[in-house]
Amino acid sequence: MEKIKKNYWQYIVGFVVCFLFRLIPFKPPNIELILTAQMPFARFYGKFAGFSFAFFSIFLYDIFTNKLGIWSLITGLTYGLLGLFAVSYFKNKKNNAWDYAKFAIIGTILYDAITGLSIGPLFFNQSFTQALVGQIPFTLLHLIGNVSFALILSPAIYTYILKNKKLESASIITI
Repeated sequence: MEKIKKNYWQYIVGFVVCFLFRLIPFKPPNIELILTAQMPFARFYGKFAGFSFAFFSIFLYDIFTNKLGIWSLITGLTYGLLGLFAVSYFKNKKNNAWDYAKFAIIGTILYDAITGLSIGPLFFNQSFTQALVGQIPFTLLHLIGNVSFALILSPAIYTYILKNKKLESASIITI
């Protein structure tokens, strides 16, 4: 089996696509591509890339939209930790849509539990019950989006973009 070169242009393009998708107006804020892309990128590029993909997706978006706050750090770090977890989770798994979907379920529930049940009560005087009740529909939508995208897009990103020898940097430059 030939060794595939790591192409950081793919990483940058993936990051920009996720960032631009988040800027689409009038869509629910919990329908986004961060986890969808983070899983195959973390699997392919490793821990640093897995962490930084999500952390900077959150942090730079909040800077760009002028919504930077302590929540940016909490949500960015939490998503970044999912990237570290993804590297371990996918280490001995095949490029399988169901494995991406399982991780999307686990990751979404962990992320929403940590961020959704902490930020409101800790920083905005929201009761835990209010946070929990409000989090349920948000998490359900988040699960629908993340699992749907994970089933379809995550394995495609890994197979047709990351493992595609035709999209290696040297191949792109010589076109």
